[in-house]
Amino acid sequence: MRGKTDCEITALTEDSRQAEKGAMFFCIKGCLTDGHDYADDAVFRGASAIVCDREISLPADCTTAVLMTDDVRKAMGAMASAFYGWPHRELITVGVTGTKGKTTTTFMIKKILDEAGIKTGLIGTIVTDTGKDILKSDHTTPDSIRLHRYLREMASNGCKAAVIEVSSQALKLSRTEPVIFDYGVFTNIEEDHISPFEHKDFAEYASCKARLFRRCGIGLVNGDDPNIELITKNASCRLRTFGFEPGNDLRAESLYTVRLPGALGSEFRLRGKDFDTGVVLGMPGKFNCSNAMAAISTALLMGVPEQTASAALQKISVPGRQEMFALDAGRLIMVDYAHNGTGLKQLLTSLREYRPSRVTCVFGCGGNRDFGRRKAMGEAAAKYADRIIVTSDNPRNEQPQAIINDIITEIEKYNTPFQVIEDRGQAIEEAVRSCVPGEIAAICGKGHEDYQILGDEIIHFDDREQVLASIEKVRNEQNYNCGNQRGYGRTNSVR
Repeated sequence: MRGKTDCEITALTEDSRQAEKGAMFFCIKGCLTDGHDYADDAVFRGASAIVCDREISLPADCTTAVLMTDDVRKAMGAMASAFYGWPHRELITVGVTGTKGKTTTTFMIKKILDEAGIKTGLIGTIVTDTGKDILKSDHTTPDSIRLHRYLREMASNGCKAAVIEVSSQALKLSRTEPVIFDYGVFTNIEEDHISPFEHKDFAEYASCKARLFRRCGIGLVNGDDPNIELITKNASCRLRTFGFEPGNDLRAESLYTVRLPGALGSEFRLRGKDFDTGVVLGMPGKFNCSNAMAAISTALLMGVPEQTASAALQKISVPGRQEMFALDAGRLIMVDYAHNGTGLKQLLTSLREYRPSRVTCVFGCGGNRDFGRRKAMGEAAAKYADRIIVTSDNPRNEQPQAIINDIITEIEKYNTPFQVIEDRGQAIEEAVRSCVPGEIAAICGKGHEDYQILGDEIIHFDDREQVLASIEKVRNEQNYNCGNQRGYGRTNSVR
């Protein structure tokens, strides 16, 4: 430690551009930049203190306090928590990790707890809900400064619990330090997020996920997952399992598909040591029933009656996750986030269980991302959809048609009818316009996202908005045509 150490800290930041008098600047090393290289900029802007893990070059007359540590990220978490008054100690904390299902499971837990009268905040991929304000998220798990600020806002706004999506990157980069979660939830794991910018291999990815169970009191894990031992072998918490297979602490049986007003749902029996109850879930698919079991398991441990938990899930809705829109009672449009082969397969096979007259799949693949995803998604769509519309999805710096051609190469191995409409808005409109009675059209890949990345430009684009606009347009056209057939309305219009 050196410099003037008797200074008052009034703000924390890892962005030198936000440094000012009273601010403590953390030198965070990322994939592309190193905060140590910007320490002099933070000092120039007036930072009162710098936290670093290696020597930094500052002017000889600099009086800014410099604190050396072995791990800047862990220090940032501990200091942020202290700065905001250790807010996690005032809340029941639930951390949810897994390759798929984190977002849906956190929404389910929040829904149950709110219905039970336990005001609950949420931090996740889609939004952060502080109990008063709902903020759009830019990361699944934010940096530790924002995390602890949000937790403080939740506690100040009367929340009693906080449910947090905990990504593998968050665990790798110590974003949730120093929180010891009351409950840690594991949904599933498969090979994903393996790249030079994320995890070097599956072993590292699984190891990072497993860290949650060394940082929680009780772990609730999907006992059906084939990689469960990788996740739990070094766990230091008490573990409870859920799943469909015998031997789980909480087990689902007698799974059926049900159609609910404006939605596709599921119905099953949920059995545990001390209860046996029926659950009607307002979302389709076995995978969502697994998410529901995770949510109910958590709620039961918190003292929520099983009837309250199961009743809450009948009304569940998650933005961009199997979100349903109806052209009419017999023609359904679904928007979902399925953006890899496994997710697309799970979604399409679950839709087929409702015996639709036809399943249409609209999807594309992101540019500058895992090339294998194009083959996997093309194969899943060709095997499990009746019709495919291939379109664009965040092409980034690749040519959209080149990505589409890679997808088509796989689709052409099968006999599934397909068409190419590069413009995503037009592709969605075509799916809505051509939807036949009894059909389910699934718009996949973006879910809650409200943007397209074209080159270096980010434009506003929301699948849900496009679906609603297309539905309105098709309905208006149908009403117009119906009016003409009945002998009123304009008869000489140019279409």
